Amino acid sequence: MENYKKFINFTLVIILLIFPTSLSQSKTIPNSFADLAEKLMSSVVNISTTQTIKTTSNPFPFQFPPGSPFEDMFKEFNKPTERKATYLGSGFIIDKKGLVVTNNHVIQEAEDIVVTFNDKTEYKAKVIGKDPYMDLAVLEIESKEKFIPASFGDSDKARVGDWVIAIGNPFGFGGTVTSGIISSKNRDIGGRYDDFIQTDASINLGNSGGPLFDLNGKVIGINTAIISPGSNGSIGIGFAIPSNPASKVIDQLIKYGETKRGWLGVRIQMVTKEIAEVEKLEKPAGALIASVAEKSPADKGGIKAGDIILEFDGKKVDTMRTLPKLVAQTEVGKKVVVKIWRNQKLISKKVILGRLESSEQYKTETKEEDDSKHVEIEKLKIFIRDLTKDDIDERKLPKNTTGVVVTKILEETPLMFVSVNDVIVELQKKKITSSRQFSNLLNEIINKGAETLYLAVYNSNNQRSYITVKLK
Repeated sequence: MENYKKFINFTLVIILLIFPTSLSQSKTIPNSFADLAEKLMSSVVNISTTQTIKTTSNPFPFQFPPGSPFEDMFKEFNKPTERKATYLGSGFIIDKKGLVVTNNHVIQEAEDIVVTFNDKTEYKAKVIGKDPYMDLAVLEIESKEKFIPASFGDSDKARVGDWVIAIGNPFGFGGTVTSGIISSKNRDIGGRYDDFIQTDASINLGNSGGPLFDLNGKVIGINTAIISPGSNGSIGIGFAIPSNPASKVIDQLIKYGETKRGWLGVRIQMVTKEIAEVEKLEKPAGALIASVAEKSPADKGGIKAGDIILEFDGKKVDTMRTLPKLVAQTEVGKKVVVKIWRNQKLISKKVILGRLESSEQYKTETKEEDDSKHVEIEKLKIFIRDLTKDDIDERKLPKNTTGVVVTKILEETPLMFVSVNDVIVELQKKKITSSRQFSNLLNEIINKGAETLYLAVYNSNNQRSYITVKLK
């Protein structure tokens, strides 16, 4: 038990950083990557963004109770302040006219974007499309010059053990080349459409959005995240978005300025060994339908809660994680055959797919809030806002819920198990009522010398859990 507690308290930081790194087949160890790096360097760019952020903090080691006359007297000391912040990332050219691919989290909420080449030439850029779900964005350089693009490779052909090289802007050191191998494929680190390539090529803060090349000089991944216990630096476990699914999203962003994903309208869960036994399935497989959205494509097609989807549009659904990817990659409006397990029998249903981006689900998840409501909690490297009555109604949270919604997470955050849109409802077993109260309470706890925070959080599926966070 003691070892388990130590493990839980061990701060494991998953850092988003744009990182496609994957490699094509190579049967011999190269003598040098110099020729390849020299050829590719002109297609890789450094990205810097500027944004205005609001910060609120309590200068006192205590807080005044609501309604106290001292609260009004000293409120001027607790006013939000604004400051400019600059963030760094990477990207790569995909069109000679100056289209750049990067991670969405690199340019999220940016007011100004500057793209810098290896020869120190700088250009302003604008966003032409972004996708928060796969964490991709396409920029356009504001220039009439012609640029040297990189080409996408076939990430499906990349094999575990293949050599790869990553080029990017780690910690602001532009034009950095690192090498390694593909350590694994199809990795899931918690995102809806995760299907990452894992690599041991060094990837660090600032590599986000940069390319992962194979030895043919083709982009097989976009570097996006690393696992880094405590140090915020590379320990050889990096993740890149594979080029094949990424290029489909990128094509849509270029053509439409947004994505057009298929939508079924169901909430799913894993088929466990126990569920498979009860349902008389040969083995645990498929996606169990927990609920069906009213008037959704699934509802209109006759799919019900309790059904287990085993096949979608002719493709097997091996696990729960497979279904969202298959649905998202299917053309909107297409009539598909869905094979489901119901009452211990295999039956088929025909469903006409809707568009995810037009659904109420998507509008709720991507709802933009008034910037004035977003508050930076500098000590935790996150932004939050007050939980509203609309949030409670839309997410179907308990009516008496109070707390704060996490709106942005910076790469250096110690909150490993917290995601954007999570709701923090308790801190050190004390109920959270507002962003201001959370900030004051956090300062009070830190000023008392606390080394560990104890939070209660609702995730995006309304599952409540407790999380411990090491501060030192």
